Amino acid sequence: MNSMLERRKAIYPGTFDPITNGHLDLIKRAAAVFDEVIVLVSMNIHKEPMFSLEERRLLVEQSVDRMENVFVDVFDGLLVHYADQKGACAIIRGLRAVSDFEYEFQMALMNRKLMPRLETVFLMPSEEYTYVNSSIVKEIATLGGRVDCFLPDPVVRALLKKVKRT
Repeated sequence: MNSMLERRKAIYPGTFDPITNGHLDLIKRAAAVFDEVIVLVSMNIHKEPMFSLEERRLLVEQSVDRMENVFVDVFDGLLVHYADQKGACAIIRGLRAVSDFEYEFQMALMNRKLMPRLETVFLMPSEEYTYVNSSIVKEIATLGGRVDCFLPDPVVRALLKKVKRT
């Protein structure tokens, strides 16, 4: 295929437990740069998610449903294998604070070693989202605080329902 005709695909991987407005901000930024963005809902062996993989996929789909060049998928395996299967040229990662950089830098270098043609693109969220992360939002909801300013509407409803069951 002629390189001028190839679509530039990026993958934005994460556990998205749950997806926040900060995640959506990064997805919108990536969608403005790439022809196609795949939001990849994945497992993380270091985390115990509140929402199942299928629940997270559904919440992400509901949150990005109006974004024409954004697609949602799930994958449980090595990210570079998925990127190779999909023909992606980039991985999108968000940096909220300097503390995120060391881990993300190590992962970017490892992914480059495993798949040299795959670039990692770091995006910063808008200032209003720099302190937002899924863990803190879940804790606020669990303790009875308001979370509607941090999450898309479908996610607010799902999270409040989930914390009332636990």
